[in-house]
Formats: sequence, structure tokens, C-alpha cells
Amino acid sequence: MSGPSHPLRTLAAASGLVLLVAGMVAGPTAPASAAATITNPGFESSGASQTPTGWSESSSNGTQSAGFTEAGGRSGNYRLTHWASGAYRVESYQQLTGLGNGSYTLRAWVRSGGGQVASYLSLRNCGGAEQRVNIPTAANWTQISVTTQVSTGQCTASIVSDAQAGNWINVDDVEFTGGGSSGGPVSQIRGVDISTLLKSQDRGGVYRDSAGTQRDPLQLLGANGVNYARLKVWVNPADGYNNRARVLTMASRIKAQGMKLLVDFHYSDTWADPGKQYKPAAWNGYNFTQLRDAVYNHTYDVLNALKAQGTTADMVQVGNEINDGMLWPDGRSNNWANLAALLTAGSNAVKAVNSSTQVLLHLAEGGNNSQHRWWFDQATSRGVPFDVIGVSHYLYWHGSLSSLQANLNDLASRYGRPVLVAETAYGFTLNADDSEPNIFNSSLQQAGGYPATPQGQADALRAVFNVVRSVPNGRGLGVFYWEPTWTAVPGNGWDPENASSGNGWENQALFDYGDRALPGLSVFGSA
Repeated sequence: MSGPSHPLRTLAAASGLVLLVAGMVAGPTAPASAAATITNPGFESSGASQTPTGWSESSSNGTQSAGFTEAGGRSGNYRLTHWASGAYRVESYQQLTGLGNGSYTLRAWVRSGGGQVASYLSLRNCGGAEQRVNIPTAANWTQISVTTQVSTGQCTASIVSDAQAGNWINVDDVEFTGGGSSGGPVSQIRGVDISTLLKSQDRGGVYRDSAGTQRDPLQLLGANGVNYARLKVWVNPADGYNNRARVLTMASRIKAQGMKLLVDFHYSDTWADPGKQYKPAAWNGYNFTQLRDAVYNHTYDVLNALKAQGTTADMVQVGNEINDGMLWPDGRSNNWANLAALLTAGSNAVKAVNSSTQVLLHLAEGGNNSQHRWWFDQATSRGVPFDVIGVSHYLYWHGSLSSLQANLNDLASRYGRPVLVAETAYGFTLNADDSEPNIFNSSLQQAGGYPATPQGQADALRAVFNVVRSVPNGRGLGVFYWEPTWTAVPGNGWDPENASSGNGWENQALFDYGDRALPGLSVFGSA
């Protein structure tokens, strides 16, 4: 079932239970005994009951009975449900004490039928501002998380519903973890792809902090916790951007901010992704040996130039979203001998320039475990050298957070390499800022499970960060947000061959239509 069974019937079946009917005036239950970790995280201790063991409940409008446990857990027999036949507001919470100061994360698996005024997990009374993550509309179990800094030795973990009649959520398998003494971000990589930034600024694009003050965008990104920047490389693009010279220019700016650099080779004159991997025009007549050598020489040339100017790449992608290979048709995935030779040539060039630069192999569809297993089994069986596995995962295209978590966990364990999300993004509005239709629309909002609001965008990004941080054995490196600075600037559209093309991405940037930084940018400071 995607929703709760009828709660009156379920609760009545519990032996000896006295049910408080929705709408009855009821104050909060006595707070459960405080501890340093979540008590009864799977809601199993008390079976079907009005108030789960270890949890307290309160309501501002007398609908405390809207929170209860019933059969149908995610991993056990029971789950927490919020539901009532009339409008209700209920909070299920635990007060946690004896905590060391530092960063803590509350995670839970949730489902929701949607429609609530508000429905969220929160961490409050921790020493700073309350932190929340909205519970997305989702028929299947999805893991979400929220992080805060504890500075007072205590914190309240809370599940809140402010709902209309018949609205429901299910919650199970709650975790509260952390305690790192640094008090700062814990993800090694808090990255952004800013491949369109130089062209944007050359065409008049400006960037402001949340207060409206115009700032250098790279300084602003760094001030908000970004520590890694990604730049794509095209061989001979029509507009002259994302080529060797422009990448060198941007690399100098990135390194001047103390950030690390990921170079993303598309091996094309234009966009390369699972649906298109076009050869550069200059390579079209090459036989396979010449094509393999061109991959090596192009990779070496760009990276050696970066090294010569003192901006050595820290990580390099050999290909971009190469689920079906690259440099079609020669390197398509139906000819793995060729594909492996091309990947090996690129990887060898990376190491020839600088042996400590990490090689990243990057696939799309971050929740597609069967495809990724097949692909990396092929790569490893042919001895393709690489250091890191990267995936793209857009929640509205590539599946749930739980599918991403399962895939990353498996890839990290199966191949013994660290993993990261090389691309993700989410919309903060459904409105457009130019005439080009936006990619992220109402149907993708529904598929993604988070509202198209500034807070929804921030919540989605934080959830992806927390999935990667949860990969066992410290193998989850971090996340790159794709094109947070690609705002709607005339002349900086999607098509490098058409200067009048528009931007279908501006509603997924981390700057609003007044060029001000959105709440999503601040996620990097605590991710």
C-alpha cells in the first residue's frame, strides 16, 4: 500500500488501546526520557499504539491523536503515521541530550500522499536556527535528511505535519548521527560546474549575495563553502567557449580562490551525453589508431598547459556521461575493446601529466545499478585505469534517493573506489526568465518529489549530499551541482552555434531572477 490503512480500524485492533479521535482537545504527552540517540527508531517497541515508545507528541489544535504507529513498516512490522479525518497539526519528537558540540544529521525514510500545508523533519533547540527538510510527495519509501550544528549539548529531533483532512505521511527507520568536533562541512567535495560562467560574465551577467550586493561569483561561491569547480572542455566549439584557452582562463580564477579543479573532457565540439557522443569535426576522418592517439594528445595538451600555468587539474573526467561510450561509432559500448582503448589512452595522458591527478569515469542515471554494474565490469575486466566513479543523478530523471544510495553503496564496495555525484540540480520556480522553455517543469517537479521553491531546491540538494555522505567506509566523496551560475543572460544560450538561443536552465540556477543567491547556495557550507 502507498498510504496508511484506515487508522481508526488499525488502532482499534491494538489490544487495550484507547483512541483519541481527531479533533479532541489534547495537550502534549509527557516528554519521553531524553537520550543521546533516537529511541525506538523503527517504531517497533510498542507495536500499534497512539504514542510510540520513546517519542513525545504535541498538537497546537487538539489533534494529537493524528500521530500513531500502525502495521506496514519499511524494514520492520510498524511505521509512524500522521493522518486524521479532519484538518490537523501534530508533532512527533524526541529531546536528545548529552551531545558533544558539532555537526549532526537526522535521517528518516518517508512516504507521503502530499497536499499538506507543511510536512517536514526538523532539528531545533540545538543552539542555532531551526533546520528543516520537507517531506516530499512520494508513493515509495524515500530517505531524506537534515543537518544542523549543535552548540548547547542538546537538540530536538522532530517530525511535523500541518495537514488537511485525509493527508498522510509514513515515517520509519529514523537515524540521528554525527558529533564531528570541527563544526563545519564534512563532505570532501562540495563542487559546482561553472562551465558557462565566463560567457555569462562576458555577456553582462552579474551575481549578488542574498542581501543584493553584487559580488565576484567565484568569491561568493567560495564564501558559501564551495571547494571544487568543474569545467567542461570542447575541442573546437563554434562560440569559442569551453575550449583550451577559455578553460585556462577559468582555471586561474578557480585556483586563485583556493578551490580544486575537475576538468571534464567531452571529446566533442559540443554537448556529449548518453544520447549523443559526436566526434570533433577535425577527427571525423581518423582511423581508430588515429582516434585513440587524438584522445591521448588532446587530453595531454590541455592538462599540460594547465600544469604549466600553475593550475594543475586535481581530477579529470575521461568522457562525459558515457553510458553508451564516446566518439561514436568507434567507441560505442557495443564495441568495448575500442571503448576500453580510448578510455585507457585518456587515463594514461592524465597520469603522464601528473601522477596524482585522479581519473574519474562518469555515467548518467545514478540509480541504475544493473547498467552500472555491467559497464564497470566491462571496464575493470579490460584493465581500464581509473580512480573514482562518478554518476549524474537528477531526482526528476534518474530516480529516488534510495535508488541512488543503493547504487553508490554497491559500486563503492564492488569496485573498491570512492564515488561521487558529478551532476545534480533542482528547480526553485516553475516560472521562466527568458523565452526558452525550461527543462524543469511541473511534471518534473512531481517526479522529483520536492516543491519548485527556493527551500525545495535547497532541501533536494542537501538530500543528495547526505546520500553520498552515507556511503560506507568514507567512500562517498561529495557532490557537484550542475551550472548554478547559468542565469538567463542574452547571448549565453544552450546552443554554441546560435547566439540567439535561450537558456532552458535558469530556474535551476542557485541565483534568482534578480541575480541574488538562493538558499541552496548555503547548503555547501554545511554539507
